[in-house]
Amino acid sequence: MKSYLLSGLLVSASVAVAQQPKIDFVEYDLDNGMHVILHEDHSTPIVGVSVMYHVGSKNENPERTGFAHFFEHLLFEGSENIERGTFFKYIENAGGRNNANTTNDRTFYYEILPSNQLELGLWLESERLMHAKIDQDGVDTQNEVVKEEKRLRIDNQPYGSILAESAKRAYKVHPYKWTTIGEMEHLDAATLDEFIEFYHTYYVPQNAVLSIAGDINIEETKKMIEAYFGPIPKGENEVPEVTAVEPPLGGEVRDTVYDNIQLPGVIQVYRIPEQGTPDFYALEMLAKVVSDGGSSRLNKRCVEETQSAMFVGNFPFNTEDPGISFVFGIANADVDPAQLESEVNEEFDKLKKELITEKEFEKIRNMVENDFIYNFNSMIGIAENLANYHMYFGDANLINTELEKYMAVTREDIQRVAKKYMVKDNRVVLYYLPKDGE
Repeated sequence: MKSYLLSGLLVSASVAVAQQPKIDFVEYDLDNGMHVILHEDHSTPIVGVSVMYHVGSKNENPERTGFAHFFEHLLFEGSENIERGTFFKYIENAGGRNNANTTNDRTFYYEILPSNQLELGLWLESERLMHAKIDQDGVDTQNEVVKEEKRLRIDNQPYGSILAESAKRAYKVHPYKWTTIGEMEHLDAATLDEFIEFYHTYYVPQNAVLSIAGDINIEETKKMIEAYFGPIPKGENEVPEVTAVEPPLGGEVRDTVYDNIQLPGVIQVYRIPEQGTPDFYALEMLAKVVSDGGSSRLNKRCVEETQSAMFVGNFPFNTEDPGISFVFGIANADVDPAQLESEVNEEFDKLKKELITEKEFEKIRNMVENDFIYNFNSMIGIAENLANYHMYFGDANLINTELEKYMAVTREDIQRVAKKYMVKDNRVVLYYLPKDGE
């Protein structure tokens, strides 16, 4: 029976990898150090133009948090050749759209354009890198924008502070201990010279990946890239690296946070290894067992059977350095948070004592395959994944091979990482309670 099962899983893994579309690409470096990745696909007359900078919140001064996210906003202000407030108009007039986002580890800018507007995207991104306008008017304007974003998304959102409250307890020395939005008083205190210095330190060609996917001609695109990005000089200084190593948590941390909420929340934060490691792949698959879909263990136990929670989920954060796996549950009215916590702990204990069922294993493998292939549904998704794989692992071809790493995870691996990481001494536990009960 075991031999038959193993053969079936090997066949399933082979089929999964075979169904994954092959992404062909070329990559090279410009003389200034900028890495370029190009994927040619004529299925639709669309092109995704993106630039990823290897700078996120972990690269910030502890007294100037929020800088990386602030620049995500600031660099839409304009440049020496783009009038303030017109960056978005160029995109809209060309029938495209654009956006940006910031994480702990990187900042990502992109445009999705009709393929005959490729040159426009290259010009806009080269202006952002070479001629960004960083002046006091722009800083003051975007300072208010970021403050409003924080009010809307964090301060006035139920449970909006859980990431900040969790991170500052889960980390002691690593800069992951603050969130990407940072502290508003740090932005208020910063001088214009500090913003300019941050720009010249991290927004340099050797710290960037230009990734383009879509309806392009690669040789013609190379010529345009050379024209727009080739003249940009390499940054004069070495880009600083984050070398902080987080010590062990040293035992369970428990605390209570009172917030403007109506229903109690139970948060557990477990320390886990960085993305790309075998244990991280196993922890991602573990999370699918316990919280992905209506048939997941935590949903069946806490939401359907005991009705102790209206929601509960497990989310491993994929970070460049060792990170966290986040377990978040919202208790139903009149439910003691301790009951919900106990039920969650019992489900993790079951994972440690017994292998997941063959049916569960097959289900999560199918989920992983579907999630992975979904990343190929858009040109900008392909461009972003190519850039991610190069930036974090130095191997853009992981876009074609990483699924094999998920398929290599066994039921025994899932049990092993549950025993190793989902343990009391490796976690922070927070109870979120309504302020009226304080």
